[in-house]
Amino acid sequence: MAVRVVIIGGSFGGLTAACELRRQMGPDRVAITVIAKERRFTFVPSLTWVATGTRSVEQISFDLARPLAAAQAALVQQTVVGIDPERKVVDTDQAEHPYDFLVVATGHRSANEAVPGLGPVDGPGHSPMSVPEAVELASAVGALVRAPGPVVVGAAPGASCIGPAYELAFELDHLLRRRGLRHRVPISFVTPEPFLGHMGMGGAGKIRQLLEGAFEERDISYHTSAAVTKITEGVVEVGGSGPIPSILSIVIPPLAGVAAVAATPGLANLKGFIPVDDHYRQPSLDGVYAVGVAIALPPVEETAVPVNFPKTGHMTEQMAVIAARDIAARIEGREGSTAELSARCVLDMGDRGVYLAVDPVRPPRNRIPTVSEGRRWLLAKRVFERTYLWHARRGRRMPTSLGW
Repeated sequence: MAVRVVIIGGSFGGLTAACELRRQMGPDRVAITVIAKERRFTFVPSLTWVATGTRSVEQISFDLARPLAAAQAALVQQTVVGIDPERKVVDTDQAEHPYDFLVVATGHRSANEAVPGLGPVDGPGHSPMSVPEAVELASAVGALVRAPGPVVVGAAPGASCIGPAYELAFELDHLLRRRGLRHRVPISFVTPEPFLGHMGMGGAGKIRQLLEGAFEERDISYHTSAAVTKITEGVVEVGGSGPIPSILSIVIPPLAGVAAVAATPGLANLKGFIPVDDHYRQPSLDGVYAVGVAIALPPVEETAVPVNFPKTGHMTEQMAVIAARDIAARIEGREGSTAELSARCVLDMGDRGVYLAVDPVRPPRNRIPTVSEGRRWLLAKRVFERTYLWHARRGRRMPTSLGW
């Protein structure tokens, strides 16, 4: 009888884990089931481009059926409502799914409630962390172009995905300059980071100096070690800095674990994130793995305002490969290998890009980080997006990984 592997989530972690596990073992040995609430894969790094109107959702997403069929994995579009590690069963709103190995790749829940006024439910603030939010933000950006006014972009205390905030600040600056409106739109950047470019990993090479220079060159004011406390129709309240006028407020929220994970006894910590070892196994539950944003990773250091450790799509894929290979190794009675996480990403600065490579992500590092700026990197980011999607639609991994 084939070993049953259930994977919860169909984004970077879930899709990569399914495809990599199939490469390791045929369907006669492993039966793979992917449970996904949404059957469409979305290239999340491009949500900032959706928000600024240069991409549609359709251009950056595809149906999971084709790549999972190529991996000979079953796709189940259901909502997970609970996990029973003792019985080794995943409960959904429609059925029970027994497993021998479980990979939790659920991603996150945006804790927008941590900042009063951060919408879409209870206020005017915006976030680009999901497809509906990015689409809503695109409408707000359109309104800004029609009726210019001050803008605040940044991240809330405890945020871990700060890169999109930088991208949106630069992209809005570039958009407004092209339309001849920049002189009517003051842009302020507010971040819990102790300095620009910290990004939850303690900074990297000369990224701090590059970002400080870029903000000053573009007349983007910035506030570091700043805590966004409230968003209203005309103001963003910032602890220590006072109110900042804003008719468009974009704030990256802190993240939390999804409800089904957080509610499972013994699975996650108080914030709903899952502790894992170097193989991405949950140490106290047999056969349970977790990858991507769902896992618990401690911050690199204590800061005046909390900043959490980053988790990118590139890092998630590395975790998923290690977990899939470890499952295959355990089925064969072996121990899988482990590796430190590295990060490679390209930051869109509107008219150019910045390539950043760190190895490992958590300092101290084996190599001096690579930081390179230029128009070629923005072109590379666009090419990578399209090439990645072409491969992913077919259930293939990129032959090389530029990162994001």
